[in-house]
Amino acid sequence: MLMEKYIEMPRLNAVWNHPLYQKYYRENEKIEHDREFCCHQITHLLDVARIAYIKNLEAGLGIDKELIYTAAILHDIGKALQYTDKIPHEIAGEKIAGEILDTLSENDAFSETERAWILEAVRGHRRKCNGMSEVARLFYECDKRSRNCFACPVKEQCNWSEEEKNMEIKI
Repeated sequence: MLMEKYIEMPRLNAVWNHPLYQKYYRENEKIEHDREFCCHQITHLLDVARIAYIKNLEAGLGIDKELIYTAAILHDIGKALQYTDKIPHEIAGEKIAGEILDTLSENDAFSETERAWILEAVRGHRRKCNGMSEVARLFYECDKRSRNCFACPVKEQCNWSEEEKNMEIKI
């Protein structure tokens, strides 16, 4: 018999319910409403979180679950500004995430080390490069693995290169 055990994540939920987070999340949602390609709403964000947590467990990294999930829901928060103001979403997202993290209540606050880790995940998730930090690599890989290109009905029109597309299930 499987025992249900739920881990409460109050800081994650404080970020999710933060007015600034909700503002940008809703803007992303509105801008991508008719988008045929991959979107950046909660399904994608939680897929990234779940894959990152699995990778964390498999590699024995010891990263706190709430920290991973918080970074995951924040990693694409700047997407609307990429569409509207042509600001790369990892740059806009780091700024927005910093503002959110800086204005959480004392009970919901992350330590300076945790805050830096989350912001590194947001900033570093987009491009693979030499010398990537462990957190940037984790979020880069999990962000890409969360995409189900193999099942996408518009994969032929996607601007991702064939090498970037996930044409088989990988975790």
